[in-house]
Amino acid sequence: MKIARINDFKFKETYALVSEDGKRLVTRQEIQEQTGIPVPPSIKDFMFKDWLDEVGQAKDKLHFEHKVDGAELLVPIPNPPKIICLAFNYYDHARDAGLTPSDEPVIFMKPRTALNQPFRDVICPSFVTRLDYEAELAVVIGKDTKHISEEEALGCVFGYMILHDVSARDIQFKDKQFTRGKGIDTFAPCGPWITTKDEVPDPQNLRITTKVNSETRQDSSSSNMVLSIKRIISALSRTMTLEAGDIISTGTPAGVAMSMKEPRYLKNGDVVEITIEKLGTIKHKIVFK
Repeated sequence: MKIARINDFKFKETYALVSEDGKRLVTRQEIQEQTGIPVPPSIKDFMFKDWLDEVGQAKDKLHFEHKVDGAELLVPIPNPPKIICLAFNYYDHARDAGLTPSDEPVIFMKPRTALNQPFRDVICPSFVTRLDYEAELAVVIGKDTKHISEEEALGCVFGYMILHDVSARDIQFKDKQFTRGKGIDTFAPCGPWITTKDEVPDPQNLRITTKVNSETRQDSSSSNMVLSIKRIISALSRTMTLEAGDIISTGTPAGVAMSMKEPRYLKNGDVVEITIEKLGTIKHKIVFK
C-alpha cells in the first residue's frame, strides 16, 4: 500500500491510501465509512498499531475517488524520532569523491525541521554559494528494534520513500562535517508517500534518477550501495535503538554537482525532480532568500 499524509479537499490535515498507479486516493474518513473499520486519527497509530493489516483485508471495499493532484501532499510522517543519513554509501559516489567506502555505516543526523513536503519549494539562505542535490532511498522503521541480525533486519522495516538530501557544500567543506550544511530548514523534501515493504520485494534493485531543469544528472540503482539496507539496519541497531517512525536515508549515487570537473551547483529557480522506481516522484523549485 501507499500511505500519504495530506491536507484534504477541505484543507484539513489527515491521511489517505493511494491507488497502485499513484493517481487517486481515499481519505481516512472514507476508509472508515467504506469499510466500517474505526481507523485512528493519527497516521502513526494507523501505520504502527496493526490497523493497516485490518484495512488491507477490506481493500476491495475501498473506492479511490479523488485525484492525488487535488490534495496537498505533506511530509509523509510527522515528527520522526530520528533522521539518520549515510555518507558515501554508493561505490560510484565514493569513487568520484576519491574515497574508499567504509565497511561500517558513516552517519550524520538531519533535524526534523529540515523535512519538507514533496512538491514544496526548497528555501536556501542567500549566503549559501554551493548548493547540491542528492537523491536517496529512505527506509521507514516500523517497530522499535535493538541488536537485530542482518537476516531479520528487513522485518523491522515499515516501508520506503524518496528523500532529497539537499546539501550546502560550502558550509559542509568549511565545517568538515555534515550537520549544519545539510540541516537547514526545508533541506529534506521527502515522499511523495510511504510505500509499504510488501510492494518493494527487492529494495536493492530500484532505479534512482535525478533531473535538474529536465536534464538527467543522476541515473543509478540501489544495487550500487556499498552497505545493503539490511546491513545498515543491523549495524545501526547495535549502537542505538531504532524506533518506529525513524527515517534512514541510505546515501546517494554518483552524479552530484560537487563531483563534476566544472561543478554545476543549483541556482535560484532551478527545478529538481527525483524518481525512484516503485516509490514515485518528488519535484520542487529552489528558491534563494
